[in-house]
Amino acid sequence: MTRKTAQDFAPEVLKLFDQYVHGLLSRRGFVQGAAKYTAGIVAAEAVLAELSPNFAHAQQVSHTDERIRATYVEIPSPQGYETVRGYLVQPVGRPGRLPTVLVVHENRGLNPHIEDVARRLALEGFIAFAPDALYPLGGYPGDEDKARALFPQLDQTRTRADFLASAAYLKQLPRGNGKVGVVGFCYGGGMANFLATQLPDLAAAVPFYGAHPPDADVARIQAPLLVQLASNDERINADWPRYEAALKRHQRAYQAYVYPDTQHGFHNDTTPRYDQAAAALAWQRTVAFFQQHLRT
Repeated sequence: MTRKTAQDFAPEVLKLFDQYVHGLLSRRGFVQGAAKYTAGIVAAEAVLAELSPNFAHAQQVSHTDERIRATYVEIPSPQGYETVRGYLVQPVGRPGRLPTVLVVHENRGLNPHIEDVARRLALEGFIAFAPDALYPLGGYPGDEDKARALFPQLDQTRTRADFLASAAYLKQLPRGNGKVGVVGFCYGGGMANFLATQLPDLAAAVPFYGAHPPDADVARIQAPLLVQLASNDERINADWPRYEAALKRHQRAYQAYVYPDTQHGFHNDTTPRYDQAAAALAWQRTVAFFQQHLRT
């Protein structure tokens, strides 16, 4: 069966799905809204299933791949939720101390896709650590709808402290070289931007279509940024001119790319919003950016 892409769905349906994914619309609201562009309620339910992640279909690196060593670890976070649990993936057979990358998930916690992204980074020679923000609430529940419902229950002040503790953990990791980068997607993109404003020794940040920090915080950014944006992402892109103006005003180092004809979430290869060409190019740029700033 041919895999569907964003082009197979009405733009209005994709906008409704984006609102649903980000908690701005209930499941019922999506189905009722999408029914206007499909053959009715039953067809709208089918469309929602088609747009939802298929993790097994999209896995690129097996957790049993002999080139990596993956494990779950727990670290202290006294200013956050006391303990952070995350997925630590290290390359096998790479001598010397290695650069490290913090991987921040979307608003559903540490799902199989983000674990796969961490494994991909390990194959590129980085030590990757992907925390699960939902750990204080029992961890990623194995269901995207349940995970999405749990996420608003987090105290974001404590969750942010957990990610700060995770970055500190990577910086002190014995096998690491002391340089830490961060990549995040959607919610994680916003977290990458936030961490750049909080960590003067952060070596590089790559936010994928994430919320932008306030102008007052931009002056604190020291890390070079690689900003990845989708062209058809009104919610995030509406604020990009303000953020870019602040980066220029404070003379912060950044690169920004807007990928034509792409949707929010284009890098996530578990859903039809995935754009293979754009995702491959964005990933190539991400890896090269980390190679440049984390290895020297």
